[in-house]
Amino acid sequence: MRKAGTMTVQRKAIFDLLTAAHDHPTAADIIERLKAEGHHFAYATVYNTLRYLTEEGLLRELKLDGDVSRYDARTEEHQHIVCTTCGKVDEVFIEAPDDWLHSVAKQTGYEIHEEQYLFKGVCQTCLSTNKSTH
Repeated sequence: MRKAGTMTVQRKAIFDLLTAAHDHPTAADIIERLKAEGHHFAYATVYNTLRYLTEEGLLRELKLDGDVSRYDARTEEHQHIVCTTCGKVDEVFIEAPDDWLHSVAKQTGYEIHEEQYLFKGVCQTCLSTNKSTH
């Protein structure tokens, strides 16, 4: 990780918001939450700050499903699972088996430095809601 530059008021507000978030908000979600907290930053400021914090290694930008990026303040290695019913995103902290990674590297000829997996399924809440409506 590079040495972080100046932590401006805007950067700190956005970083603090994401550190406290239990979900993986989009930039639009972040803007709405900032407004609810009384901050009125320009859209460009929010997007530039998200890019800066990501480049500094303080956030992870997630391209999960669709075109919209989501942001995660947990920067340690982990994966994500998305509910195909409600869109909820959860974190997965299970490492891929080494033999599988070696097989992928052997087949492709790549030297793998990082892996990202996206799992999809139906969350417990949606499963129980679906069961109770049938």
